[in-house]
Amino acid sequence: MVELVGKGDVAPSAARVADVAGVGLRSVFRHFDDMDELYREMGEVIEAQVMPIILEPPIGANWKEKLFDIADRRAKVFETILPYRISANLKRFQSSYLMQDYRRMLRLECDTIEVHLPMAVKADVVGTRGLNVILSFQTWRLLRHDQELPFEDAKAVVRRLLSDAISSMAED
Repeated sequence: MVELVGKGDVAPSAARVADVAGVGLRSVFRHFDDMDELYREMGEVIEAQVMPIILEPPIGANWKEKLFDIADRRAKVFETILPYRISANLKRFQSSYLMQDYRRMLRLECDTIEVHLPMAVKADVVGTRGLNVILSFQTWRLLRHDQELPFEDAKAVVRRLLSDAISSMAED
């Protein structure tokens, strides 16, 4: 499943997974109760790759520099998870597990930003929500997948949006 989704098949069937794995369909479901179990396994594999990057404290002398570091790291992380997150997003409305995992990741995205913001910036709820949109997976997906921007161009757009947003916010 990881291989199929990684190569762009964002909605592989269990039969396709079995075919690529070189096993029968029944073998797939002997190891996994249902497709949610396959998505859970895939999520664990991908999360193990990116969580060290996400959890590493950002570098910077102030909150603004830290946000730019977070933006650069997210570009790498989001690039890695792009096909897998798109795949899960296609199925999340049919799966309570995938919906819960989606909400968990949204909370993690927000928390890793907000923990570095000074109180004066957190008080600007609209501005803080704007920062979350700029640094979100959805923004990255829009730039890379929908607008088909090259990696560096998408990264430049995010940095520009971030720069513009924080320029009007409190200093510290």
